[in-house]
Amino acid sequence: MSETQSISLIVGLGNPGAEYERTRHNIGFMAIDRLATSWSISLGKEKRFYGIFGEGRLSSRLASSGKIRLLKPTTYMNVSGQSVRACADWFKGNPANILVIYDDMDLPLGKLRLRPSGSAGGHNGMKSIISHLGTQNFPRLRLGIGRGGKLHGDEAIASKANQNVTNHVLGGFSSTETKILSEILDLAESTVTSILLDGLEKAMSLYNSRSIDV
Repeated sequence: MSETQSISLIVGLGNPGAEYERTRHNIGFMAIDRLATSWSISLGKEKRFYGIFGEGRLSSRLASSGKIRLLKPTTYMNVSGQSVRACADWFKGNPANILVIYDDMDLPLGKLRLRPSGSAGGHNGMKSIISHLGTQNFPRLRLGIGRGGKLHGDEAIASKANQNVTNHVLGGFSSTETKILSEILDLAESTVTSILLDGLEKAMSLYNSRSIDV
């Protein structure tokens, strides 16, 4: 299988439930929803994978088998690996063929970082996936959500809450942030398309230097 055709499963991390739907921690879910819409893939509950799942056909240039699978684990963030492992086992997938999309506080909002492997970096969802897959050798796309505290104008009221990590990641995007959220998801979608079309290394060179201005 060539590098440009290696990704068969794309996982976005988040927490289930309406109360978490638009929170920063759920930007991985949002990215999957954007891809599903763009690729006309229907998502639905799949008990065997402990998540929301969908499968669709892409051109042979984007997917070697013509198929791509999307997954949003509904096990809650800290046990995301249960869902990813169940799906990988069912389709006899290799971890190297799984792309995981998730939030990262160490990157400012509007910035992303694509890597072929690496540690969890303190992210509980990634810790769970690495534990369940038994390896950290799978690609990941981190979408920056920042650490809070650098708010603008009418967002100053939220600065105190954003000093707390839990409040920040489980909080909703501010009005200023919401204005560029669609652009951020557009950038994430373009990055994923580049991975499928051009390969991981080329996509890294093209997109790791890009950002959306807040």
